[in-house]
Amino acid sequence: METASITTRYGYRKKLGIAYQAAVKRAREELQKQGFGVLTEIDVKETLKKKLGVEFGNYIILGACNPPFAYEALKSEQEIGLMMPCNVIVYEKQGKVYVSAVLPTAAMSMIENPKLMKIAQEAEMKLKAVVDGI
Repeated sequence: METASITTRYGYRKKLGIAYQAAVKRAREELQKQGFGVLTEIDVKETLKKKLGVEFGNYIILGACNPPFAYEALKSEQEIGLMMPCNVIVYEKQGKVYVSAVLPTAAMSMIENPKLMKIAQEAEMKLKAVVDGI
């Protein structure tokens, strides 16, 4: 059973009614549908086990990039690479699986550049569609 998506201060989250691995697969598919590619992938569970020897639940960070948005953002603000890519996470908590995407408008709000905010709004619409599509 899926629940409605909710907006937090900096993310857009949804509780899913599917297994973790299925959610990761669906996240990748929905990102692709919205024109995003996955540039980076961090398996937090595996990384923390390997680097610190600690146990952590299923948690993956997908660093997503939409090339047209990235190009326009870079033309608008040279140092915007500090804020890219757009992260989407899938994690499991207390037996429930969640997907969450960063809100580019929240991330870009500290930069006073109207052109950049327009790009962030467009990217945010697509990332929300990714979350809602799972």
